[in-house]
Amino acid sequence: MQAEACFKEYLKQSKEYDLLAANLQIQGEKETLGELDYIVKNLKTEKNIHIELACKFYLFDENKSKEVEQNWVGPNQKDSLSEKLEKLKLKQFPLLKAPETIKKLNELGIEKPTSQTLCLKAFLFIPKYLKPESFPKNYEDCIVGHYLKATDLVKDESALYAIPTKKEWILPVNALNNWYTFSEIKLLVDEQLKMNKSPLIYKKTPHRLERFFVVWW
Repeated sequence: MQAEACFKEYLKQSKEYDLLAANLQIQGEKETLGELDYIVKNLKTEKNIHIELACKFYLFDENKSKEVEQNWVGPNQKDSLSEKLEKLKLKQFPLLKAPETIKKLNELGIEKPTSQTLCLKAFLFIPKYLKPESFPKNYEDCIVGHYLKATDLVKDESALYAIPTKKEWILPVNALNNWYTFSEIKLLVDEQLKMNKSPLIYKKTPHRLERFFVVWW
């Protein structure tokens, strides 16, 4: 929801696109069929475009598959990149063609989009022993950190640590106010791991800043 709000404001200020609708709910007879994230008009071509936005944090689990897309999973292994793309293909994009959607667009006086696209803002984390340059360029550009197990969390009394809540994951690091010593962060990490939650950690020293997940799996 944070990312959607930011992207909506971006589109409002864009000189290339005119925002026609955002978070458009499509209602069936008994239930909500789904939502179209954004409908915009390209001011150069004057064509309408349906945009779906996704802001995701994925970790590379190389044991999942030989296919790169299959190996990107959520921090708690509850979702994956391949599942997201499959949902988009089978549910979110086809919603545009539903009779209920056509009716809703007609009511709003919006011409049906001639194309659809996904804007995927990904924050990718890889095992520490892998190198970002070993991944395809489109993945490499999105790698922002690594992940490790609790047993690999090395004591460093010279560093300070932050453990942002999920709502704070997309904030810049200088927006985080609570920083802890190693012994303090270790207790907070252990609490999360006991609940099968993989926390995001920032570690800063005078010369370096690291961002990583500590996983329970």
